[in-house]
Amino acid sequence: MTKRQVVADYGLCEANAVCMAVNPEVFHVDDDDNLFILKPDVTADTEDDIAEAVRRCPRQALAIVEVDDD
Repeated sequence: MTKRQVVADYGLCEANAVCMAVNPEVFHVDDDDNLFILKPDVTADTEDDIAEAVRRCPRQALAIVEVDDD
């Protein structure tokens, strides 16, 4: 079975915190400009916000991927 998760390309991420502004329960940028994905699984509750964060990311560092649920 597969599920969808949001992932970040940390080589592209500039920690602009646009994603955190969209959904701070999923994304967190700390005081040292490090991005943390707190809840990577795309759920019915987070799907719209995650898609919006991916769309609005200035560096296009976020993506939604399918992963095997082992």
